[in-house]
Amino acid sequence: MKIKDLFVKWNLTGLKIKTPVLEMEWKPSTPDKDAAWDMYVELLTRITTQPLSDDDGVEQTALDSVYTLFALTRQTIKAHGRGCIEFTRIAVIILNQVVRPFTAKWHRRSQNGALASSDQCAEFRRELHALQVQLINYTRLLADLAGVEDLTELEPEDT
Repeated sequence: MKIKDLFVKWNLTGLKIKTPVLEMEWKPSTPDKDAAWDMYVELLTRITTQPLSDDDGVEQTALDSVYTLFALTRQTIKAHGRGCIEFTRIAVIILNQVVRPFTAKWHRRSQNGALASSDQCAEFRRELHALQVQLINYTRLLADLAGVEDLTELEPEDT
């Protein structure tokens, strides 16, 4: 399987990735699998993949949790070393192209008081939900990479 096939399988299309990377064979190592497991647990247990009803939670706390993914990913890559290059390729793409645009936009807005506005909070939650869809797909990819059962749909969605 090629890396591009992995992104298609888990509906992570539309990302900008150089063709040589997309055409690389997908050959995860044990450190890749271990790193994927570590990040899978983090994503599965955060607001990044869990519903946030309109009546619950605090937007700033949710933003902080999403932002923490950068430090957690760096820590995971460092902990598993050079042997987790397949995980690293995917994680860096997700951070830079999926998570960073969201956090960059909302960090600046939150610093300017936007999360005190009900309209801005509603927009934040809509965009958080769109981000969650992508991060759930990433979490599923990580479960596949780690060789574990995907638990992203363990609980029913709130309606």
